[in-house]
Amino acid sequence: MDPIRNPYAPGAGQRPPELAGRDEQLHAFDVVLERIARGRPERSVILTGLRGVGKTVLLNALRSAAVRSGWGTGKFEARPDQGIRRPMGAALHTAVRELAHPDANTTLGTIRSFIERDAGPRAKLAERWNPGIQVPPTPGRADSGDIEIDLVELFTDVGGLAADKGVGVAVCIDEMQDLRADDLSALCAACHEISQLGLPLIIVGAGLPHLPTALSASKSYSERLFRYLRIDRLDRAAADLALQAPAEEEDASFDEGALAAMYQVTSGYPYFIQAYGKVVWDLAPASPITADDIAVATPEAEAELAVGFFGSRYERATQAEREYLRAIAELADPDSSTEGVATSAVAEKLDRTPQSLSPARDALLKKGLVYACERGQVAFTVPHFGRYLRAQMA
Repeated sequence: MDPIRNPYAPGAGQRPPELAGRDEQLHAFDVVLERIARGRPERSVILTGLRGVGKTVLLNALRSAAVRSGWGTGKFEARPDQGIRRPMGAALHTAVRELAHPDANTTLGTIRSFIERDAGPRAKLAERWNPGIQVPPTPGRADSGDIEIDLVELFTDVGGLAADKGVGVAVCIDEMQDLRADDLSALCAACHEISQLGLPLIIVGAGLPHLPTALSASKSYSERLFRYLRIDRLDRAAADLALQAPAEEEDASFDEGALAAMYQVTSGYPYFIQAYGKVVWDLAPASPITADDIAVATPEAEAELAVGFFGSRYERATQAEREYLRAIAELADPDSSTEGVATSAVAEKLDRTPQSLSPARDALLKKGLVYACERGQVAFTVPHFGRYLRAQMA
C-alpha cells in the first residue's frame, strides 16, 4: 500500500490520527475546567501509566482543551538534573502571554524574579539565564531563595491575574516523577495554598505509575490534593477504532481477523498500535488488510522496536543493571506485561543478598526502567520489555 498515505504515526508524544479510548479522561478534565470557571473548588490532575500508553499525547490534548476555554497554559518536561525554577518560570511566562492581560507587567516581574533567583545573587553574568521577559524583576516577590515560599508567591500572582480575567491557568508537567524531591514537596505545598485561596491555577502532571507514591512521600495530604487518572492500554473496541478510523480516512480497512491479530501482538498499547500499524500498512499489498499481512509484518515491526523502543533503554543500563533486568524478565509471568516480581526473588535468582542488589535496583528506578509497583516488588515501566529481554536471551 502507498507509504505516503500511511496514516499511522509512532513517536514520542506524537498525537495519533485517532485519539481512541480517552473520552473518559477528556470529559473529566472538561468538568474540571467548567467547575473552575464557575468559581468551584477543584483539584489538580495527575495522569499515571506505563511508557507507551499515551500519557504525553493525552497531556497535550488536555492542554489544548484548556486553550480552547481561553485559559493561559504552559508546559515543561521535568528532568532529574534540573531544578524547577527555570522550566516553571518559562511555562508560566507562556501562560501569562496567552492571558494577554493589559496589566501583566508586575506578574511578569515576579516570574523574572523567580527564575533569576536560580543563579544566586553573586552569579557571574555568563551564569545568569535571560528569561526573555522585558520588564524588571519585582523586588521581594518569589525571590526569597526558599522554593516553597517562592512557588506560593509565584502561583498567587499568576492565579490572581487569571482570576482578574475570569479564566484560569494550567501548568502541564511531563515526566513529573523526575522532579527533585524538594521541588516536588514545594509544588505540593504551593498547590495546597492556591487551592485554599481559591485561585484558578492547576497543575496537570503526567508520570510513571510510582508518581502518586512519590507525591505522598513528599506531603501526606497529596492524595487529597490531586485527582489521579490511571492511563492504561486500550480495550479491544478502542484499539480497533485506533486502527480502523485512520485507515478509513485513506479508503482502506482491516478485516476482523487482522484486527484480532493486531490486538494480540500489541496488547492494546497505543504506541505499539501505531508502530505495528505503520509497518503493516507499508508491507500490505492491498486493502482490506488481513491476518496474513499482520503475520508478514510482525517480524519487521518487532525488529524496529528492538532497536529503538527497547534497545535504546537497555543500552542505558550497566552490566550489573542488565543482570537485574534479565532476572526480572525470567521471573515475570510471560503472559503479563505489567506484573511485578519480588525483589527477594530477584536476589535469590542471582544468588545475591537483596542489600547487595540495592545499588542496581535504585539506579534502574532513577533511569525509569523499573518502578516499585508494590512494597517489595518491581516491574518494568515499558510494556513487553520482559518479552524483548527473553528473546535476547534465547
